[in-house]
Amino acid sequence: MQTDKLIDHLLNHVSFDEREAEIIVSSFTTRHFKKKEFLLRAGEICRVESFVGQGCFRTFTVDENGYDRTLVFSVEDWWTGDMLSFLTAKPSMYNIEALEDAEVLQISKERLEDLYLEVPKLERYFRLLVQNAYISQLERINTGLSQTAEQRYLLFLENYPGFAQRIPQKYIASFLGITPEFLSMLRGKLSRR
Repeated sequence: MQTDKLIDHLLNHVSFDEREAEIIVSSFTTRHFKKKEFLLRAGEICRVESFVGQGCFRTFTVDENGYDRTLVFSVEDWWTGDMLSFLTAKPSMYNIEALEDAEVLQISKERLEDLYLEVPKLERYFRLLVQNAYISQLERINTGLSQTAEQRYLLFLENYPGFAQRIPQKYIASFLGITPEFLSMLRGKLSRR
């Protein structure tokens, strides 16, 4: 049951009692996605935040030349959505696509705001979540600016064990800012070492 995963995940960061857990669980709805189905498309308003109970998503943009740029992958026990669009009700710049069949628990902005009042500890949880996301994004920007493609790939493998087996190479290349052909060459070079 995905709600158990959510509660376990939250308990790793904040504590709450059984009554609060029931309130939290009742605030979410379950949604299933098939592989290649979109959770969000650029131009739409992100009306929910989604906790990934099962599956894998990628968040990406498409530039004026038609090239996609993967910004983040979201797997089990991670959140996915467009926080800017979610908070401001402005159209998203991002696409979020299921890379596998997936199941998420979703909550609307209105319900989340109510939940902060009903279970105030969750506000602390989401603050910690946003802080960690901000730190990760700064590290990703710095890595992209200061490291070679090989260094970025090795760091990707270290930071996200198992992703290389789940995620198609072309999306990993997009995440790293290189072509799939260059990634293939790089992987070959590394396997010969």
